[in-house]
Amino acid sequence: MEAFYRTHAYLVEHTNAPVRRDLMDEIDWSHRLIGIKGTRGVGKTTFLLQYAKEKFGTDRSCLFINMNNFYFSGHSIVEFADAFQRRGGRVLLIDQVFKHPGWNHELRECYDRFPGLKIVFTGSSVMRLLDEDSEIRDVVHSYNLRGFSFREFLNLQTGMKFHAYTLDEILTSHEQIARGILSKVRPLDFFPDYLHHGFYPFFLEKRNFSENLLKTMNMMIEVDILLIKQIELKYLSKIKKLLYLLAVDGPKAPNVSQLAGDIETSRATVMNYIKYLADARLINMVYPQGEEFPKKPAKIMMHNPNLMYPIYPIHIEDQDVLDTFFVNALWKDHKVNKGDKLVPFIVDGKLPFRICTEGAKIKHDPDVTYALHKAEIGRGNLVPLWLFGFLY
Repeated sequence: MEAFYRTHAYLVEHTNAPVRRDLMDEIDWSHRLIGIKGTRGVGKTTFLLQYAKEKFGTDRSCLFINMNNFYFSGHSIVEFADAFQRRGGRVLLIDQVFKHPGWNHELRECYDRFPGLKIVFTGSSVMRLLDEDSEIRDVVHSYNLRGFSFREFLNLQTGMKFHAYTLDEILTSHEQIARGILSKVRPLDFFPDYLHHGFYPFFLEKRNFSENLLKTMNMMIEVDILLIKQIELKYLSKIKKLLYLLAVDGPKAPNVSQLAGDIETSRATVMNYIKYLADARLINMVYPQGEEFPKKPAKIMMHNPNLMYPIYPIHIEDQDVLDTFFVNALWKDHKVNKGDKLVPFIVDGKLPFRICTEGAKIKHDPDVTYALHKAEIGRGNLVPLWLFGFLY
C-alpha cells in the first residue's frame, strides 16, 4: 500500500493543470460513486489528480490508483478498497477502470460494502454506465469531460478568464458579449490554431501534435472500442479502414452498401462499427429530425476539426471544418439535426442555422441564424462563428 501512497504523492505534487476545467464545479461531489467519461486524450487523468490536489493536498484519506498497475492482475478492486478504507481511506480515485475485468460488478460490491468510501473513476466514452445491464446504473452519477472548448483554449493562450455563455445568451446578446471579449483579445488571431490543434490538451506537450493525435486515434480503436466492445483483434483493420473511408469521403451520408463491400462485411456490421466510432468520439452522426440510430445517418462528420487534419491524403474544405466546429461546439448540451440545403442545421428541433465561410452570399432570412466565419462582431441574426466556442 505504501508504494501506492508514494506514487499518489508524486503525481499530485507534479500535477499542474493548464486550465481549470468547469466540470470540477459542475460535479456533485457528495455522491459516493462518480464516473467521469471522456474520449482518450482530453485530460481525465489530470482532472482526477487536480481534484485530489485541490480538495485533499497530501491528506492520505484520498488515493489515486491506475488499473494499468500489474498489481491488479492478481488482486481485485474490492480487496484493495477494503484495505484502503481500513487505513482510514475515504476517497478512492480509480483511473481507466474499464481495464479491470469485472469492474462493473466490483464497483457495485464496493458501493454496497463500504458506505464510508467514495469512489471516483474515469472511463472511456465508449462505456455504457447507465444501460439496463449495468450493475451500477442505479447508484452511479455519470459526467462527461470534453476536450478544450475554444473559450478554454483562448483562456490558456491569453491568460484571460472568460466564462461560458448559454446558447440563448449568445443569440440574444452576442454583440455585447463580443465587444466585451474584443476589448481584451482578438479571438480570430487564435481561432485557426484551435481548429487545427486546440481540442486536445496534449498539444501542450513538446511532441509532434499530428503524430500524437494519430497515436491517440489508433488507441481509441484498439483499446476503447475493441476492449470494451469485446471485438476480436482480427476485425481491427476493418474498423480502421472504415474510419479512413468515412474521413476521406467528407461530411455526407454514408453509402453503407459500398462501405460493406469495401471492408468486406455486412451492412449491419458497418452500422454497428459506425456507432462504435461515434461512441469513441471519433465521428458524429447527424440525423434528420425524428430519426436516430439504428437508422442510417444523414451525415457523418469527424467529431472535432482537429481529427480532420492528420488523415492523409485528404483535401479539407473550409466549409466542412467550420461545420464540424459548430456541431462539436453545440453537441455537449444541444441536439443538432440535419436541415436542408439552405439551412443545413436545426438545433433543438426549432432553431435553423447556416454556417457561412468568408465571402459567402447570404440570401437573408430573418428566421435563420447565420454563423459567420472571420467576423469579429455580428449584428441581429448574424453571429460570429467563434462565439459558439464559448458554449462551455
